[in-house]
Amino acid sequence: MSKQALLVMDVQNLIVDRYADGDYLHRLQRAVDGARAGQLPVIYAAVGFRPGYPEVNPRNKMFGGLAGRAGSSADEEANRIHDAVRPREGDIIVTKRRVSAFSGSDLDLVLRSSGVDHLVLTGIATSGVVLSTVRQAADLDYELTVLSDACQDIDSEVHRVLMEKIFPQQAEVVTVAEWTKSFEARCQE
Repeated sequence: MSKQALLVMDVQNLIVDRYADGDYLHRLQRAVDGARAGQLPVIYAAVGFRPGYPEVNPRNKMFGGLAGRAGSSADEEANRIHDAVRPREGDIIVTKRRVSAFSGSDLDLVLRSSGVDHLVLTGIATSGVVLSTVRQAADLDYELTVLSDACQDIDSEVHRVLMEKIFPQQAEVVTVAEWTKSFEARCQE
């Protein structure tokens, strides 16, 4: 039997402020609560860098503007995981250095050490961390579920195309309500 873990990606204050709709955090919280009720590991992936951003190459179009900057307490608050879904004791937080939750992090090691072989993906943005992580996790042979309404993108059409046409090639795509309902049924067996 496979062992699932819920992966909450890039739900940091700065990102939530730019992308999330009013109901997003509520839906994501339902997924987190469902995972905890089912005793699934909840793993947070957050983008982060050392002070001075030595991991960032100026040629990197997404992160290059950070190269050489000094970290500040404002950066620390902006990069904190949003309070609505903040980690609890026992939850795992991995720091990633690029778009995919696997890039520059120890996520694969944590998952394999815990016996996790099925990832349930959530996060912001669908066209960023979710897409990159789906692709890399599929290449690493993880079973995948994407919670369509626990992912968010600034472009609703891109989100729709990914959920309806791209992700189903490598993952089961369901809503939070569908996932928690099926999960609760499995837990009662």
